[in-house]
Amino acid sequence: MAPARTPDPAPGDDPGERVPPSGVPGPEDSAEELYDAAPCGFLSTAMDGTVTKVNATLLDWLGLRRREVVGRMRFADLLTVGGKLYHETHFAPLLSLRGEIGGIALQMRTATGGRLPVLVSAAVKKDADGEPVLIRTTVFDASERRAYEEELLRRRRAADEARELAEAARREAEAARREAEAARSRSEADRARLTDALAVLQQALLPAELPTVPGLDVASYYYTASPDRLGGDFYDLFALGAGRWAFFLGDVSGKGPKAAAVTSLTRYTLRAAVFHDSDPVSALATLNAVLYDRYGLKADPRHCTAVVGVVEPDDDRGRTTVRLASGGHPPALVLRAGAPVDGPGRADYLTTPGGMLVGALPDAVFTPATAVLYPGDTLLLYTDGLTEARTDPERTTLYGDERLRDFAARQASTAPGDVIAAVAALLEKLGDGVDDDTALLALGAPSRPG
Repeated sequence: MAPARTPDPAPGDDPGERVPPSGVPGPEDSAEELYDAAPCGFLSTAMDGTVTKVNATLLDWLGLRRREVVGRMRFADLLTVGGKLYHETHFAPLLSLRGEIGGIALQMRTATGGRLPVLVSAAVKKDADGEPVLIRTTVFDASERRAYEEELLRRRRAADEARELAEAARREAEAARREAEAARSRSEADRARLTDALAVLQQALLPAELPTVPGLDVASYYYTASPDRLGGDFYDLFALGAGRWAFFLGDVSGKGPKAAAVTSLTRYTLRAAVFHDSDPVSALATLNAVLYDRYGLKADPRHCTAVVGVVEPDDDRGRTTVRLASGGHPPALVLRAGAPVDGPGRADYLTTPGGMLVGALPDAVFTPATAVLYPGDTLLLYTDGLTEARTDPERTTLYGDERLRDFAARQASTAPGDVIAAVAALLEKLGDGVDDDTALLALGAPSRPG
């Protein structure tokens, strides 16, 4: 009789077989294999630190063989010099005190002399009587973490350096700003002192105020185009005696201290010349001789334009006679009170054709002229800063003689003070278009009560 066939065991009947819930058998993995091939390092040491067991993972990391380690080396022997020192002074005492310790950063020494950054956790195993018998240690490779930390440190250092550089640059910029502010303040102070000095010097070249002239109304104004430049315009009015008064107005070539020196020489020469000989032509001839002798043959010749005159008020009849001579200067403007406002004859020029620049030639010819001012009439003298003012945005169109005459003819009052005030307002209105100083002097016969 054939032996009875033993039926195949059902899945799960064999205690050695492990069947996953899916019903498909899987490969077995022993505890020893799990220990040896774990993704982290394991080792066990006696209480004196001698290695009693180590897994393959840690051996592979360190490039060591098991027989070189087990029973031959202590845990501290696997560490770098710094790691050994830390192990002796901190790691081992803390482990002995607490019984376990975790997350300690150390460096292990490889067989080739390299360094392996690791994180170490350890626990003391005790027997049934509570006595410590061995130490179990787990080692994690911290190379990537260390590289990450080093990269963070490197970037932090770079950020700190950049911040320090930025702070240094900010401090330098602040110092430069303070220095620039100080330099600007010094420059403004220097400019203010220069402006004050130039203003004082400019005033020294002009009369402090016009004298009171019996039987004559007078007014003057000086427009400074640039406070940083000393102008060469000048005027004066002074008594000659016997009811006569002398005046002059002119413009020296150039700007600055050199022009100021010529202006000073011109003013005092004209004063002396008129006192010596009250003929305006003779006074200009004397000034011409002085300027030509002083500057005419130099590499930088100096000359001027000028109007010189003598006024003789007549209180009885209300008339004022003006005898004058011009040397290359713009013609004087006569405003008539008896003519209708903005009508014919209201304002016109007292022509002095042919007058030459003063000091330009040794034998210059000057042109005389005479004007009679009736009550309310005014003689206006001016320098060319007014008529040569630029009136268009392109700075190509001059204000000119005709516009000045038309402007004067439209003024309701012909009194010297009102005329000077109107022209001064015009200069202010022209603003930047006036790029040269302008001197104004007005002489008028007083109006008689009607």
